[in-house]
Amino acid sequence: MAESLPVLDLSRLEAEPDAFRADLRRAAHEVGFFQLIGHGVPSELSRELLAVARRFFSLPVKDKLAIENIRSSQFRGYTRIGGERTNGDVDWREQIDISVERPPVQPSDGVPDYWRLEGPNLWPEALPELRPIVERWQEEVGRVALRLLRAWAESLGAPAGAFDHAFASRPFTLLKIVRYPGAPDRGQGVGAHRDGGVLTLLLVEPGKAGLQVEHNGTWIDVVPEPGAFVVNIGEMLELATGGYLRATLHRVVAPTPGTDRISVPFFFNPALDTRMPRIPLAPELAAEARGVSLDPTHSPILDVYGENALRYRLRAHPDVAAIHHPDLLQGATTRPEPAPSR
Repeated sequence: MAESLPVLDLSRLEAEPDAFRADLRRAAHEVGFFQLIGHGVPSELSRELLAVARRFFSLPVKDKLAIENIRSSQFRGYTRIGGERTNGDVDWREQIDISVERPPVQPSDGVPDYWRLEGPNLWPEALPELRPIVERWQEEVGRVALRLLRAWAESLGAPAGAFDHAFASRPFTLLKIVRYPGAPDRGQGVGAHRDGGVLTLLLVEPGKAGLQVEHNGTWIDVVPEPGAFVVNIGEMLELATGGYLRATLHRVVAPTPGTDRISVPFFFNPALDTRMPRIPLAPELAAEARGVSLDPTHSPILDVYGENALRYRLRAHPDVAAIHHPDLLQGATTRPEPAPSR
């Protein structure tokens, strides 16, 4: 039984590509999580991002609420403590949601509802340096994510560009900047969930624990290696491989009183209208595919990414949905929001 996550060095992709791809496939198949070093993202940029995150959460409440997510029909901006839910239970954290900056798509007949998620971000006027640092981070980490995705495709016997079309024109990546304050009962920072996209790269403040990953019926405590990202598979990549690659349950336990924790997950997601391709597996790999996961309500993962993304948002932020999308609530799925924030 694993007691820690595998650690992979992305620089090996150049020096020993076949061995790295085999290790990458094994980690994603057996655990669904690993730590990634040698990724090439400048450590100084990581420090700048964490520092500007702390400055944001230290702002006066009025400055944070100036970009509260109830002002955004795209579910962007600041969520106060207790403002998001996983499986119906309140998560103990505050956060900012930032996605791709695009013009909004107006609802109309014949336009799928998930296009409502596209639009502008909310940026704090009191902290103008946040935006350029975040946008640099999105570019750097996006390049790492694409390298990993291409390596996974090749490790499964597919062309390196098997997934490229899903990210070529309108990828719907998402960045969260999250602060977990201490809680007396060390309760739910974020409840157990699987991520709903393709893959996630997580930056955590050095030395900070709290993330737990389910493996063989037990929970592995994760403290990132210095300079490492924690990487995990999302449901769409599990779907693409018939369950050979695993979207794994994980959760965050709130810090002890008097402490807190900053984390920045980056969700590498395809265009909202992407129908995930299925990767044909060699017989020896197909024999080990477990099939696609179901959530506790036995709801399936939908083929079109945007349909999943929209229902997750409606469930996680009922206040935003009631203000901006009341027409969608009547038909909202009962599937719990996987609340992808660590």
